[in-house]
Amino acid sequence: MTERPAESGFTLLETVCVLAIIAMLAAIALPGFPRGTSRTALEAYCLETAALLKGDRNAAIRRGAMVQTELSPLSGTIRSGASGRVMQLPRDVTFRAILAGQCGGRASGTAIQFLPSGMSCGGTIFLARPGAGFEVRIAWLTGGIEVVPANAL
Repeated sequence: MTERPAESGFTLLETVCVLAIIAMLAAIALPGFPRGTSRTALEAYCLETAALLKGDRNAAIRRGAMVQTELSPLSGTIRSGASGRVMQLPRDVTFRAILAGQCGGRASGTAIQFLPSGMSCGGTIFLARPGAGFEVRIAWLTGGIEVVPANAL
């Protein structure tokens, strides 16, 4: 009588069970992984920032009084001087600003000031993430606000 050699390998049932366990672990773990801000979401944050600034400019004109938008790059927040609304940026978005040193004879600090005439002290807000970046530019003479892609990342 001849003996058959023992076959090595996995049965189909064993393979299916292992794949099912891997799929369940992936379904539990994947939602917990952090996701980065997409280019589209970054652009939306820039447009939201521009809308907040335009609202403050319009409020300054309507009220006939100066309104300032507070910027806090350390905490990643932008606070409207007119409505008090706070916009929180995600942690993976780099936020920095170049502002005028003085405005109307006063130190401007970390704020963009809009005057009753519609003018502003001007400045540029940079929002970026790896691979994409935008600038929100505030013209000092007109108070106009525009969003443009950043030149150099």
